[in-house]
Amino acid sequence: MENSNPMQLPLFQVDAFTNHLFGGNPAAICPLEHWLPDELMQKIAMENNLSETAFFVKEGFAYHIRWFTPKVEVRLCGHATLASAHVLYNHLGFEGETIHFHSKSGHLEVSRNGKLLILDFPSDIILETILPQGLAEAIGKKPGEIWQGKSDYLLIYSEKNDILSIRPDFNKLRELPVRGIIVSAAGDEEDFVSRFFAPAVGVDEDPVTGSAHTTLIPYWAKRLKKDKMNALQWSARKGHIHCEYLGDRVLIGGACTTYLSGTINI
Repeated sequence: MENSNPMQLPLFQVDAFTNHLFGGNPAAICPLEHWLPDELMQKIAMENNLSETAFFVKEGFAYHIRWFTPKVEVRLCGHATLASAHVLYNHLGFEGETIHFHSKSGHLEVSRNGKLLILDFPSDIILETILPQGLAEAIGKKPGEIWQGKSDYLLIYSEKNDILSIRPDFNKLRELPVRGIIVSAAGDEEDFVSRFFAPAVGVDEDPVTGSAHTTLIPYWAKRLKKDKMNALQWSARKGHIHCEYLGDRVLIGGACTTYLSGTINI
């Protein structure tokens, strides 16, 4: 039986890290006046069935932001943060230059630079390690280097074509105690390319992953000996990322495009 007096909430769907529709990574954005129960937010994310749904609540001069996959809440999501800032700037009348977010990963900022939005995120701390048992078989291609960050593994390959040709066994990846797997190699027109797999949290392959670049940028900045880079996350939708390494922080830039704005009834 339908609720005769449903609660109505605004909902936006935004393609992040792209300047055109149907590219980049889509995120659902749900601005709130106050927090909903966690179970309800998880159900909304499951219904949206996108890699991430972001919820935020205004707190003073900042916004508290949380992110949910269709399966779990996560500690950090770049593309949905970029999309949230796009909604604030373009649909909710935010007039300042910098948006401040509070999150489970600490203080985050988004600012405008022309048509680009720039995420200011903490750098990941990565250590070279050995390949976990079963990972090479699940990915299907043995990497040349293996690094581990706070949440994800970073596998480095010798050529861009190695990245494009990887066909993971998602059932095997899902069984491993790993949140996400980043695979990456040096690019040709771009400085580096990557892909991101996270079946353990309900996302087999993410089209464009801002949080993965908190791991990728420190690695490639040191390897390429440059602080400013352009990156491509390879997927059917593709995403272009402007990267800058600041030591303990990274800047992750991209464009956004609104696909949908409407209301959901709970």
